[in-house]
Amino acid sequence: MFDIDKWTEILETISKNKLRTFLTAFSVAWGIFMLIILLGAGRGLQNGVQSDFADDNVNSVWITPGTTSKPYKGMQPNRRVEMKNADYEYLERNFEEIEFISGRFMRWSQQMSAGNNKGSFTMRGVHADQIELESYQVEQGRYLNERDINQARKVVVIGREVQKELFPDYPDPVNRYLQISGALFNVVGVVDNESDGGENNVYVPISTTQKLFGNTDKLDRVIFSTGNTNFERVEELIDEVKAYFSAKMLFDPSDTRALYIRNQFEQYKLIQDIFWGINAFIWMIGIMTIIAGVIGVSNIMMITVKERTKEIGIRKALGATPFSILMLIMLEAVMITTIAGYIGLVSGVFLLEWLGGLGDFPMFKNPEVDLNIAIAATALLIVAGSLAGLFPAMKAANVKPIVALRDE
Repeated sequence: MFDIDKWTEILETISKNKLRTFLTAFSVAWGIFMLIILLGAGRGLQNGVQSDFADDNVNSVWITPGTTSKPYKGMQPNRRVEMKNADYEYLERNFEEIEFISGRFMRWSQQMSAGNNKGSFTMRGVHADQIELESYQVEQGRYLNERDINQARKVVVIGREVQKELFPDYPDPVNRYLQISGALFNVVGVVDNESDGGENNVYVPISTTQKLFGNTDKLDRVIFSTGNTNFERVEELIDEVKAYFSAKMLFDPSDTRALYIRNQFEQYKLIQDIFWGINAFIWMIGIMTIIAGVIGVSNIMMITVKERTKEIGIRKALGATPFSILMLIMLEAVMITTIAGYIGLVSGVFLLEWLGGLGDFPMFKNPEVDLNIAIAATALLIVAGSLAGLFPAMKAANVKPIVALRDE
């Protein structure tokens, strides 16, 4: 198999048909190149979507009050649904599946200042569990704790962009003061959170925020996570929560506008199913493209056998075995597919590396191909090359010398 004369002969045969060999090899290289690019692009898209989920607890439920759209038990539609601190406390106390929970009291575009620096940022009144629900990182200082909430302390955790604008001269703004709506807040921490504009947010104890803006007990949203609870139980839990609010606030449980409920786990599961379908489609397209290239190799080997029929007959008349003829043709097919496939593989990987070096884009991050997939693709090409040359090689091995010598 490693006879140097045999390989020399194969190279001479290939060199006599440069254009034909090039076009055949190109079809194989293009097939594996497209497979690698499609898989890498699919992975980049998947990474981008998953990075959005990474900033939130995947197994979490977001509940936002809305406006009723249906009449119910004598009540007219278009009533504003309100959630209050008592609802937060009820959920926390009565559902053991809830792992972390936080209410929200939002104030948009709040004017803030620190010394001579001013800016407009979103103020989020939250509970201490909020950091577990959005999974952002505390880079300096600390996050809000239960004592901050219970004592309604005037402390604030700021996003990285807030620090850059209001404390440009202080790499560490912890223990400095920030003025919000005429009240001074002590900065206790800095967080890194790109999700939902989190870099431009400040986080304040929800009790403090409610007192500062009308001494209210209203909530704009409640978010909770359910730990390792399975999907079916989470769905049941959501129905139970909806039933609680429906009975208390008198709205139709089927009224989707009265209470907006976002099940992150359901959305994540849906996205995973979509990407499974996308990957299956990519593999189908890539493999079909490779098969088309392999068929081209098989056809070119059939032509080669036809052109060399008399030569093969002479070889067999001089004592060449059918196995040696078989290996000669198959090795030529394997050589073409392996070299072409390797070129396509390396080209695809280099292109993905180049795209990855351009930086991350929204919904598209770090396009890459798993090493195991690349190895499997190479092995697939070698097997495909063997199969591509098998049938032409079998035809050549079965050539009868007398018939071959009469061939014109």
